[in-house]
Amino acid sequence: MSTPTQPAATSGPGRPQRPARPRPKRGEGQWALGYTEPLNKNEQAKKDDNPLNVRARILDIYSKRGFASIDPADLRGRFRWMGLYTQRRPGLDGGKTAALEEHELDDEFFMMRVRTDGALLSAEAVRALGNVSTSYARDTADITDRQNIQYHWIRIEDVPAIWATLDNAGLDTIEACGDSPRGFLGSPVAGIAADEIIDGTSALQEIKRRYIGDPEYSNLPRKFKTALTGHPSHDVAPEVNDVSFVGTVHPELGPGFDLWVGGGLSTNPMLAQKLGVWVALDDVPDVWEGVISIFRDYGYRRLRSRARLKFLVADWGVEKFRDVLENEYLHRALVSNPSPGSPVDQGDHIGAHLQKDGRYYVGLAPTVGRVAGTVLTGLADLVERYGAAGVRLTAHQKLVVLGLDGDRLDAFLDDAESIGLSGRPSNWRRSTMACTGIEFCKLAIVDTKHRAAALISELERRFPDLDTPITVNVNGCPNACARTQVADIGLKGQLVLDADGNQVEGFQVHLGGALGLEPALGKKLRAHKVTSAGLDDYVTNVVRAYLTEREDGERFATWVARADDESLRGDRVLEVVA
Repeated sequence: MSTPTQPAATSGPGRPQRPARPRPKRGEGQWALGYTEPLNKNEQAKKDDNPLNVRARILDIYSKRGFASIDPADLRGRFRWMGLYTQRRPGLDGGKTAALEEHELDDEFFMMRVRTDGALLSAEAVRALGNVSTSYARDTADITDRQNIQYHWIRIEDVPAIWATLDNAGLDTIEACGDSPRGFLGSPVAGIAADEIIDGTSALQEIKRRYIGDPEYSNLPRKFKTALTGHPSHDVAPEVNDVSFVGTVHPELGPGFDLWVGGGLSTNPMLAQKLGVWVALDDVPDVWEGVISIFRDYGYRRLRSRARLKFLVADWGVEKFRDVLENEYLHRALVSNPSPGSPVDQGDHIGAHLQKDGRYYVGLAPTVGRVAGTVLTGLADLVERYGAAGVRLTAHQKLVVLGLDGDRLDAFLDDAESIGLSGRPSNWRRSTMACTGIEFCKLAIVDTKHRAAALISELERRFPDLDTPITVNVNGCPNACARTQVADIGLKGQLVLDADGNQVEGFQVHLGGALGLEPALGKKLRAHKVTSAGLDDYVTNVVRAYLTEREDGERFATWVARADDESLRGDRVLEVVA
């Protein structure tokens, strides 16, 4: 007996239709899978010429012939590998950010980013940073949450002289921006903290010596961010970096590092995944090379919006990532070891603390990272006057001065305060960060630095005795350079409507974000926006609600998780704080 056959599908009378075949999956531009042809203009520009080659053109051509001589592919692409972005043309409001072409936003001045890579900066290095600011950058300088120094108003004609000054101080701008291994985050108290697990300074130095400026690693799918700390306070925000080495102890092998991969924020925030391994100090550079090589070879290059390592890690899972790392790149197995516990709060090292050698380090807070050349020069003077070992920058837009004598701490703190650096800051000044914002950034929609500074001043007036830290991170756009989603109060800049229907600067609010023991991305309230003009009152109402409703010892982020919408929207106005 014959088996009945399925009648052919038809698309019309008597017209057979072929069975639908699955649509082939589009390539993601992964080199390791054979997709080597550029799939967008960024990839094409990098293939046309290795971005590191632009350094010679800056020195030999552009600095001599001026801004008008710069090739557009260099100006808006390869310059970034030298730490240079054109800054925003003055007078353009936030509504122009998405409406204008990139060249219409360009000013003829540059932002320049100087990487420090967790290094200890001598008084001479700090003075060089100050001199660059006062001589070439109109006295601008910001400490970023990537431990960089960022200048504005840089002229292309001055870049060779700036590089020479930095080079003499052991500093550089190479790959501070671009699709490259960006500046490293290192523990500001490496080598001197009494409670340190392991000093990772030598590993960061070796990674930089081997790989920064190497063409093998200068064409990545997107930026690649590194963090390393051997301090138990996890003082480098390891959860939000592409690769992090975090101090841990193996019961037999002793101190080493766990490996975390795939962290990053921006418009698709993801926290890093922990491999649960033990990496010896001397092996860190090799493992770092393995991770960045996976990113280079397997990372997605078709869409810029999916080109960060976090998307590959999310798709693969941590088990596959470890397998590929071990078998294709390291050619050996990593030692398994439980990941270290996380601290309740990540360390910012503000204030005076005893070092293991009996001297002291002091963490100092500018206001939202904004310093100046004159401030840096004054800091260099203090380092020399007090015989300090040097300065490190932090992942919180702050700085730490190391190696101070205990009997001179009060005098040092007073002198630092006099130049705008506080070792005794209010909780608001200590716990607030802000990105560059619309003043200079072409991606920004709102003002951040000035608005955040004004917010701090008002909150200090309204809550002068705040007894618990509440972090406030102010961002000018969705890119989260100031880590919007992991603050107690994260503010993402956007244009909003005021009560009269006018389009004005404002913020989308993220509440209850955190890193450390209970990491979480801040929650967004449905259809809730705050105008910049109304920000002081909004934060005031939310903080008053928290202080009134909190339980003993309850942290802000914990309270947010259980608070009702009326409190979180700032609709509950409380005059008396318990």
